[in-house]
Amino acid sequence: MNPYLDIILRSIAVYFFMVIALRVFGKKELSQLNTADVILILLISNSVQNAMVGSDTSLWGGLVAAGALFLINFILKKLMFRYKAVNNLLQQKPEVLVHNGAIDFKTLARLGITSDEMLEAMHEHGVEYYKDVKYAFLEIDGNISIISGNDNLKQTHYKRKRNHKTLNGIN
Repeated sequence: MNPYLDIILRSIAVYFFMVIALRVFGKKELSQLNTADVILILLISNSVQNAMVGSDTSLWGGLVAAGALFLINFILKKLMFRYKAVNNLLQQKPEVLVHNGAIDFKTLARLGITSDEMLEAMHEHGVEYYKDVKYAFLEIDGNISIISGNDNLKQTHYKRKRNHKTLNGIN
């Protein structure tokens, strides 16, 4: 097999592995990268490098791997834009946390969002009581959006802070 074709196939395999891993583990953590997350990203990139290029440490090998990653990312973005099924498979959906003042405690628990954190998001956007929240969402980027239910409907955005006592929902 052509060594560059091998690098391309390996790079695409690693790319899809990372897409799946982030789909499974990532949504609520995307908006708040802390030191441990940055270290994890650096270690993962280092650990998969050899899986992509094998023993080829040449400039061309690295450029071919990077080019394959850019190309597959470009193709996937186009497919996600064009085909809803591909988008649904790869992209998570926003989660409703509060609807017309009713708190979805099961969703909050599943996502590891405390009531204090929810209240903080509301208060930062001028909403004092749950009954005043028309919608609160955990967005796909990990932020909490609040749409208040008053007459002048306004949307606000709250950037979630990580609870330093937990990492990815594990105590």
